[in-house]
Amino acid sequence: MVRKFTFTKTHKSLTEVLSDHKLASLGDAYINFAYSLALSDKNREPVGSKVKGAILAEALKKAGLRECLPSRMTKHKLADAAEALIVYAWLHNHIKLDETIATLEKSKNPVENLASLLLTIKDRLKLS
Repeated sequence: MVRKFTFTKTHKSLTEVLSDHKLASLGDAYINFAYSLALSDKNREPVGSKVKGAILAEALKKAGLRECLPSRMTKHKLADAAEALIVYAWLHNHIKLDETIATLEKSKNPVENLASLLLTIKDRLKLS
């Protein structure tokens, strides 16, 4: 059974998702949790870690999503956009936590892994 949260709403565009600050807040917790699980699995012991904003911002650019946002955005705001998109996809069942973790474990390069995750999400959402 797929859980539907009472606070979820469907956005009309990719830009709307990327600009949702409340989603970004939840997305921060989600991506750090998934990243910590991926590191824990790789290291074979529990690890708590955070994904740096600069890495998320770079991944967003690498995935070609920067063009969906207004110009003159800080790295922090770009990172927020990536976090919002990732958690939106999870909340709407376009990606599962296990798949997120597996993607984050693919290579030693977190920017590549996150860009791959963002591209997968973009393709599945089918938003303009």
